[in-house]
Amino acid sequence: MDIFEALYTTRAMRRVKPDPVPDEVQRSILDAAVRAPSAGNEQRYRFVLVDDQAVKEQFAPLYRDALARLFAGPYKELARTAGEMDGRRFLTSARYLADNFETYPLLLFAFSTDTSGSSIFPAVWSAQLAARAHGVGSTLTTVLGIYHPTATMRILGVPKPEGWRPSCMVTFGYPTGRWDVAVRRPASQVSYRNRWGAGVGLDLDEPVWRPDA
Repeated sequence: MDIFEALYTTRAMRRVKPDPVPDEVQRSILDAAVRAPSAGNEQRYRFVLVDDQAVKEQFAPLYRDALARLFAGPYKELARTAGEMDGRRFLTSARYLADNFETYPLLLFAFSTDTSGSSIFPAVWSAQLAARAHGVGSTLTTVLGIYHPTATMRILGVPKPEGWRPSCMVTFGYPTGRWDVAVRRPASQVSYRNRWGAGVGLDLDEPVWRPDA
């Protein structure tokens, strides 16, 4: 797969089939993750794959509670004003993940001792790009680590004295929909040059890469 196709079409895929993710694909996902840049090459992260139904069922109510608390707190205003199509789509999609948590075939929990996230998130993103190359969709979420860190570590048997903290969780599965270029606010509206608020001076109103280019 062309690298730009992967970069432009790897978006959050929450609606996925329950079909298992083959071991060969899982191997590719994890091996790509550990090739990512790591501060001091120390790889201060650990990954836990979850495909056991009983384990997923322990996390499901925790995830639903965490999402409810997110929308009652930091995302309260977003939930209240989500009248536009993108806002409604996001809320519906987020709730779909919560409502169907037990059906996701594969979860990846990422832990790190580096609170900056400078090593763990490049690794997780590489895992998601590798999944995309195999036609597997993914979604990154941090709410379990925010609202239920202790329970997350207990369920997965993470040793407390070693300083590991839950960074995020990623769901994986074969999408029910189609891949496409993610719709985003243009880079020209969120980027500056030399000084905050100054124009970036580049033509970025439309995607630079397109599937038919």
